Amino acid sequence: MSSNPVAATVASLMPRAKEELTELVAFKSVADFGQFPREESEGAARWIAGALTAEGFEDVALLDTPDGTQSVYGHLPGPEGAKTVLLYAHYDVQPPLDESGWTTPPFELTERDGRWYGRGTADCKGGFIMHLLALRALKANGGVPVHVKVIVEGSEEQGTGGLERYAEEHPDLLTADTVVIGDAGNFRAGLPTVTSTLRGMTLVRVRIDTLEGNLHSGQFGGAAPDALAALVRVLDSLRAEDGTTTVDGLAGDSAWDGLQYDDGQFREDARVLDGVELIGAGTVADRIWARPAVTVLGIDCPPVVGATPSVQASARALISLRVPPGVDAAEATALLRAHLESHTPWGARVSTEQIGQGQAFRADTTGPAYRAMADAMAVAYPGQEMSRAGQGGSIPLCNTLASLYPKAEILLIGLSEPEARIHAVNESVSPDELERLSVAEALFLRNLASGAH
Repeated sequence: MSSNPVAATVASLMPRAKEELTELVAFKSVADFGQFPREESEGAARWIAGALTAEGFEDVALLDTPDGTQSVYGHLPGPEGAKTVLLYAHYDVQPPLDESGWTTPPFELTERDGRWYGRGTADCKGGFIMHLLALRALKANGGVPVHVKVIVEGSEEQGTGGLERYAEEHPDLLTADTVVIGDAGNFRAGLPTVTSTLRGMTLVRVRIDTLEGNLHSGQFGGAAPDALAALVRVLDSLRAEDGTTTVDGLAGDSAWDGLQYDDGQFREDARVLDGVELIGAGTVADRIWARPAVTVLGIDCPPVVGATPSVQASARALISLRVPPGVDAAEATALLRAHLESHTPWGARVSTEQIGQGQAFRADTTGPAYRAMADAMAVAYPGQEMSRAGQGGSIPLCNTLASLYPKAEILLIGLSEPEARIHAVNESVSPDELERLSVAEALFLRNLASGAH
């Protein structure tokens, strides 16, 4: 790949990219300001704005979005009459979870075994660095041949919809001919992949109340209705015996017709313990890309350490439901809430609250931008053809952009291959993937401008 001038330039820029990603990872930019200081997120936003300004971007701005976070915008003018491409990433990250489970500190980029570890290295601060590398490589080899807009979101992981609402209120801001979402990933390291579908998501909080207050389990247990036990029954009703998600009225039999996922490889990627079965029916690809999937994200109940012999009066849980393409997220939310309420036992009082929601997405893969990306990836990954896969996660902005700009082609690429372990402890990025995808993006922009594909 080094014989390609763009690839050679990106290779020469990798030490700088590591330094910049180190600085960006150091911001504890979790957009949950009850747990992490707002200043950390605002500091990351200012860092990104400064990086865009240094690259010659115009109209660089910190956008105050309706959910109380900031997104960063900038515009790099291209040749007169050129196409406009919007490049997306997000700088907010998931919490580090149990920091004691990290081999090295989560907010310190650390190189180990050929990978760069740290929260956000792959999801999705590394995605912003990828965009910078691609643009710098083009500048050094004849210039950027398109108009470029960059938007870097500050609350994607929270699902609170700030940027979506801001875009709807300012529809001219992000208009583009083509959109590259840098928040997906290759099916496997070394296998160039575009993500063509995303499951949507809904978050629902359920609360069950049975008593005016906790009671002594020896004196009242056996007759007094236990709210925590009622909640366990409700949560169990969301899965069949084989683990298949079962929400009353929600279909769960769709099939995936693209790249397939070998069961053994999935077990290895997911690090399933020996002897533990996979859950659900159908192929792995059906289960993770084409069908609904419920996950209990958390339960409010007494911890084991310090627990008292009490019948619990109240219990809560936060539930995530991933929604496949073709299913309306609002309808799925209504079905989930109705299911939780109808399956609550013993006449217990139940309340549900929607916390977040995002629609599923399906891309049109037949246009010129996809052909331009396929040609670019074939150069960046010699001997490999671009594959098409789904993604179980959600990027709510995709549907907003598709609705606002129906003629724009939307492509999803990124750094989150299985070894990256995004959202888990010891998240990491492969610098080789960062390098190759940066080359691919640069060549894609050139292909798109020239029509040579």
